[in-house]
Formats: sequence, C-alpha cells, structure tokens
Amino acid sequence: MSTALHPPVRRPARVAYATCRGVEDVEVLPVLAAFARAGVSAEAVFWNDPGVDWAGYDLVLIRSVWDYILYREEFLAWTRRTSALTRLANPARVLERNTDKTYLRALAAAGVPVVPTLWVAPGDPVDAVAAVDWPELVVKPTVSSGARDTVRTADRAAALAQVAALTAAGRTAMVQPYLAMVEDEGETSLLYLGGEFSHAVRRGPMLGGGFADVAREPDADQLALAERVLAVAAEPGELLYARVDLVRLADGSPVLIELELTEPRLFLDLCPDGPDRLAAATRSLLPGNTRSRPGVSPA
Repeated sequence: MSTALHPPVRRPARVAYATCRGVEDVEVLPVLAAFARAGVSAEAVFWNDPGVDWAGYDLVLIRSVWDYILYREEFLAWTRRTSALTRLANPARVLERNTDKTYLRALAAAGVPVVPTLWVAPGDPVDAVAAVDWPELVVKPTVSSGARDTVRTADRAAALAQVAALTAAGRTAMVQPYLAMVEDEGETSLLYLGGEFSHAVRRGPMLGGGFADVAREPDADQLALAERVLAVAAEPGELLYARVDLVRLADGSPVLIELELTEPRLFLDLCPDGPDRLAAATRSLLPGNTRSRPGVSPA
C-alpha cells in the first residue's frame, strides 16, 4: 500500500469587494462575475460591517466605499487594521494619501502640471481668493467626492462665503478656476489596471451638464502626462488600479485635475473585457500566483 502523503486540498482564493451601504455601484455585478470566471470566490462586503472576518479573505479590493468622506478617520483606521490581517488593494498608505486632495499640492511641488489651485486652511487669509482674475471659481473641500459641498460661481462674495463655511467647519478649502473648455473637450480619464494602461474615457463636466461618457483613445501628451503622474505618485508595483483625470488649459496643455486611487469608477462597461482585466490583475496578487510584471506591494 502506498504511503505517499496526499497534498492538502487548497481552498479557492477569497476576495472581498469592499463597498458601502446605500450606493448604486454598476460595476459590482460584472466584476463579481469576472472573478467567478477566473476561479476566484468573491463577494461584496460593507467596509464598516463589524461582523466581517477580514482575515478570512486573501485580499480586500477597495471599490465603492463612497461614504468614506463622512468618516475618513474611521475609514483609515479600518484600512490599517485590515492591512494587518490580509492584503489590501490599493494599500492603506496609498488610501491615506489619496483621500485628501492636498496630494495635488505635493504633486505640483514635484513638478507635475496641476490645475491652478489656491489652498485655504482654517485660519489662513483669504486675500488671494478675492484677488484672482479667473472668470469663474470652483470651491470645494479637500476631502470630498462627486462634487459634494462644491460651488461653481463667478461671484467672489459667494466663493468667499463657501471658503468661510468650509474653514469654519475645520475643513481645508481649495479654489480653482472653472475651465470652460471641459464643456467641449470634456475630461479625459486614463485607467490603469495591474500597473498597465487599460483604457481611456471622455467624461462630461460634473458642473454644468455636458455629454455622455464614451471610450476614447488618449492623445500622446495625455498618455505621457498620466505615466509621469503615476511615476511621481506611487512606488513601482504599488497600485492595482488608478484613474488619472486630465483636462486641457486654454493653451491646450494637459494638466492633472484628480488622481483617483481610492474608490474611482473604473468605467469597466466602456472596455469590452474591463471586468476580466480587473479580475486577472487582482488574481495575480493572490496566494499561489506569481506575476510577470510589477504588482501591488503589501501595505
């Protein structure tokens, strides 16, 4: 009789798709289906559900955690705790940097062309806001998403009032010019999965109506800027997903308006195999898989 030991039965890898209550995430079902096709057990889980055993997952994929703006400190504390139990993608250190838009100031200091921005923290003078010659202003808090608490106005008094309201609440305000060219050009979002360019989307402006989101090929200067942004913003192999949002200034030059590394919509519906690309990039991070290209580093 053979005495050879049978190899242990390996359980399927498990992935948690982190979301939040009360949202309509159009990407969750296609992504979960893509994981099933890839032989990975995946389920949507609320990030702040106290009953979840995060150690039971091989990876937590941060996706539609859109309520973090209301609970940022609690969210970041959760990312740190979860990172001690399992792998988080994107990593906790990335999420901490990216959930406050002052990261744009750091990128600008590193030489990345960014939409002109005035920063007003609680207690800062507001003289510069009144003095700018931009025809229209956009005022928003540095911790926000989806144009929440954002005002677009040509009225300096209204802009100053919004700055005052934000800083009185202990929040930092950012003031930018409204770029009217986005109503024709739109924003260009470049999507990266597993460290590689995947697809790009032309998006309508969030303020002031616009047009439907459509797939597009990025121009060479846009692609070059996106690669530069990611090289400055993250270590090699640090990001599972990234969305680089660009606009053009009046002179035609592309600039960064946002770098979405926390919970961006990835526009997977506008890429024929988008969900499968995300599932494959995620699967390569799981135990028993090796990568032939840079991957997400542990948190």
